[in-house]
Order: sequence, then structure tokens, then C-alpha cells
Amino acid sequence: MSALKFLAISGSLRDASHNTALLRAAQKHAPGDVEIEIYDGLRDIPPYDQDQDVPGRRPASVVELRRRIAEADGVLIATPEFNYSIPGVLKNAIDWASTDWSEDGGRPLHRKPVAIMGAAPTNFGSVRAQLALRQVFVWTDSDIVVKPEVIVFRSYERFDDGGNLTDDTTIGLVQDLVAALVEKARSN
Repeated sequence: MSALKFLAISGSLRDASHNTALLRAAQKHAPGDVEIEIYDGLRDIPPYDQDQDVPGRRPASVVELRRRIAEADGVLIATPEFNYSIPGVLKNAIDWASTDWSEDGGRPLHRKPVAIMGAAPTNFGSVRAQLALRQVFVWTDSDIVVKPEVIVFRSYERFDDGGNLTDDTTIGLVQDLVAALVEKARSN
């Protein structure tokens, strides 16, 4: 079988983000035939503007995000939780990647396999943010991985000072989530 390429997006802009570290753990523990590329351009995506959301007018950072999603075999998202929901920068990027107001051939997220996980320092982790994100992906008609749920609560207990995931149970869940995303991508 051919190798798969997943685009990984962290909903956090923080340098020491546990969600970005969770994506690095997914890279480290992914099967050998899976490449996970972490997207680092979230900060460059401007606020969504429907007037600009047409071919030839989209900002370069948006064109790049849409291209990378379209070329990926699947998308892996790690989201923190802000105010019981999705971080604005992540929702904004999804808004740019979900539309097709023209005949330019596409909505990059349409039927795209997507897996969601998240880390937060609270006792509930990113439960509410993941639920809200799943609703967004219902609208985009993405192919969501529903199990396992990877909800890293009290995240500060599961990473070392270098940002390495050290909790064996969480490592196993991340591996299982990537395996489920592989299964979806191979069946598409």
C-alpha cells in the first residue's frame, strides 16, 4: 500500500502548546507508512471575509491552507478549549477551508477524513471544544473519526518539560486515533 500523508493542525498558537506537542507525539508514534506534517501557518490566516473568498482574491495564506488540505489524505486536529468551545483561530481557518462560492473545484474539507483530539489543563480536557468541532465538520460533510476519543485532561501531568508526551495510556489512544484515521483514508 502507498504511504499516507496527513496534515496536522493545532488550534493553539502558543509556543509551548500541549496540543502542538500532542501532534508531535502523533508524528513520533505514527506507523511507518504514515507521514504527519504539522501546519504552522494558522497565525497567518486573516479573519474570514466572504468578499475575499473567491478564486483570485483569497489571501495567499488561505490558498496555501486550502491546497495543503486538498492534497492531504486526511486531517488531524488537536484543539484546546477556549470559553467552552473552539479557539477562534481554528474556527476561522476551517471557515476559509470549507467554502466553495465558485466553480473552482472545491471544498477541501468535503468528504476529507478528519480526526480530532485535544489537550487542556482542566479536569474536562477539551470535551466541549471537540463536540463543537464535530458539529462544524458535520456541516463541511467531512468524514469524521468518532472513536477513540482522545481527551487529554490535566495535560500538564502528561507531558515532560520538553513537551514530550509521557503518559502511556494517552500514547496508546493517540496511536489508535491515527490508526482509525488511516482506516478512513484508505477506505475513501
